[in-house]
Amino acid sequence: MTMWDDAMRRALTEAAAAVECGDVPVGALVLTPDGTQLALAHNEREISSNPLAHAELLALQRAAAARGSWRLDDCTLVVTLEPCAMCAGAITQARIARLVFGAYDEKAGAVSSLWDLIRDSRLPHRPEVVSGVLAPECAALLQSFFAAKRKQ
Repeated sequence: MTMWDDAMRRALTEAAAAVECGDVPVGALVLTPDGTQLALAHNEREISSNPLAHAELLALQRAAAARGSWRLDDCTLVVTLEPCAMCAGAITQARIARLVFGAYDEKAGAVSSLWDLIRDSRLPHRPEVVSGVLAPECAALLQSFFAAKRKQ
């Protein structure tokens, strides 16, 4: 058990809400340095017809609105799936201090699987990365979702 398990469980619960909307079950939350939850989101691409409505982007937007600042330089983003290139870029732009993710994304992961955009030494801001937190549970939720989709 890691110190991030509880936060990842909250992200997993949020990810499950995406299934009800017909979306890929990814959940994300932003935590302040003391662990207070600042924002929570799940994928909303299907319900909003918006290709940008990834859980990470929505959580970052909501956290920035709650804070009244786009700079989230002391916050942690917890997400159930390794971020894609779009989300990795947004994470660095928001100056997130730490990224915690669960399952690896071998097809689109931009933090370690395909690329490592987050820790590219050419960037002025590189968050700490904690990977694989509750990875089996995070992967199982995604696998179950896609198995059900294939049966339809």
